[in-house]
Amino acid sequence: MISRFERLRKTPRAARAAAIVSLALVATTPVALRAADADEGWPQFGRTPQHTGLSPASAQPLEAIRADVVYDPFVDAMKAESDGDLLAHYAAPLVDDTGVYMAFKSGAWTGFGNWASITWSVKKLAWIGGTLQVVWSFDSDWKPEPLSLAGWEPVFQPALSGDDVWIPGLGGTVFRVSKETGAMRSRVNPFSSIDTGFYVAGGLAVASDGSVVYDVFEPVNGSNAIPQGWLVKVAPSGAPATVAFASLVPGAPAATDPCQVSFPSTERPWPPSPDAVAPTVPCGPQRPGINVVPAIAPDGTIYTMSRADNADRYSYLVAVHPDLTPAWAASLRDFLNDGCGVLLHDDDSNLGCRSNARTGVDPATNDRPAGRVNDAGSASPVVLPDGRVLYGAYTSYNFARGHLFEFDATGSVLATYDFGWDVTPAVWPHDGTYSILLKDNHYSSPGGTDFYDVTLLDANLSPVWSFRSTNTESCVRPQSGPLQCVDDHPTGFEWCVNQPAIDASGHIFLNSEDGTLYGFDANGNLAGSLFLDTALGAAYTPVAIGPDGILWAQNDGHLFAVGSAWTPSPRGAVDRTPVAEPPPRRVVR
Repeated sequence: MISRFERLRKTPRAARAAAIVSLALVATTPVALRAADADEGWPQFGRTPQHTGLSPASAQPLEAIRADVVYDPFVDAMKAESDGDLLAHYAAPLVDDTGVYMAFKSGAWTGFGNWASITWSVKKLAWIGGTLQVVWSFDSDWKPEPLSLAGWEPVFQPALSGDDVWIPGLGGTVFRVSKETGAMRSRVNPFSSIDTGFYVAGGLAVASDGSVVYDVFEPVNGSNAIPQGWLVKVAPSGAPATVAFASLVPGAPAATDPCQVSFPSTERPWPPSPDAVAPTVPCGPQRPGINVVPAIAPDGTIYTMSRADNADRYSYLVAVHPDLTPAWAASLRDFLNDGCGVLLHDDDSNLGCRSNARTGVDPATNDRPAGRVNDAGSASPVVLPDGRVLYGAYTSYNFARGHLFEFDATGSVLATYDFGWDVTPAVWPHDGTYSILLKDNHYSSPGGTDFYDVTLLDANLSPVWSFRSTNTESCVRPQSGPLQCVDDHPTGFEWCVNQPAIDASGHIFLNSEDGTLYGFDANGNLAGSLFLDTALGAAYTPVAIGPDGILWAQNDGHLFAVGSAWTPSPRGAVDRTPVAEPPPRRVVR
């Protein structure tokens, strides 16, 4: 397995879309939306419209795997084409008091990035007779963006709202499906026709009034030479509205303006000279990041991420009023100043800077570093309890650790933290303030030793505590018999999560590349851990907590229900059905 830092240096495989799978379904009469219940379950990515990852339920102890369901049958084939890594973004499980709703894949595997042969579905599963069983399945015609743009498999993320499941569809459309039966109630199309060159980019978000919000991206394709993006909002009445990204970022460079890109690798060490000027390309228009899920503040303000199509160093946090008129756009440029001589040694090495470099610059551009909306990641904005907004941006010069940006409600940058790559932090309100939990992986750091932390930050992004990965064994659970383990990770494992979950007591849950689901108390003490299936690279997945306290975690294309041996039912009665004991396992710590 290779580090995330090295994965980003790979050239994305070419991808080609072919035949379109269509649904032979008939829409019924549209029904008005009902607001999502924010007090129960896990109805969307990040659980709340603000993406805080905070549950009002108390999580069950990590004692048993109560269910193990395969949702991606193509994992082995994917890993075989990616040096053993699983380069896919998977959806957050959605949970209510009747079951769990999960994204599944089916069809045929014809090569990494050949999306046309794969069907994405949503299945509802429920506890019946003590086992997790499929209640219904709904096939979508959604397809991801071409792999040549994303580098990884993009996310297919539905959301719950009232009695409905909202599911991404083809051409920027969304399906409205009954939670009870799985029958399609309507298909909402914000555009004049269903254009196969339009993509639901990222996941669906649901506001407190039941409005559904998401991004749409039209890359360059056959008849379209200019990429475009839209923010879409489906009102409680079911009526869609759109606004073009070009109008949401009025201060951004024009599509034909020059935008900086990296110096050629042949000119390393960077910068080539103290006064070197980085090469440029036409910026391209502003458009959404491929895996971003918009966040929605309590007052209805929508936050999403925009980037220049050809140059992700020109990226913005965008604030939009509930009526889709622009509020403000905040650049991720011109704040960081921690490159050469700060985070990087001026040692004339290819991982550092030339010895005469100006202090603070990004060696790749010889300019102040910029936060980047990188399409290979899945970070999304988070609205904090006091109205501040977080976003985990990509930066490469600090060994691909990225930076977490904290903005105030007017778009001013208040603080940054030197990690933010591909993480949507979870938030724990307490004692009149709040804490922020994120993974904190250190890749290819100076001295050559990688290490991997979980870090709790205070409201000003100052560290409170960190927990370091110390497990060195790669394990796999065979179909029978004990775990098979090899001691092959002397520096530990990356934390393999794109958002942690926090329960009502401040207990924190997240998964690691060592294949284990971990739990911590609010002080950073290890409260429990349970090995799931396989130690593997990548597959950065979220954790969800159900209203009954069951934890829903993912590993190697499997969805796991984790909890105590005796589990309260979602409606309060105690389910005394014995849980089948899995094969003997080692708790990896």
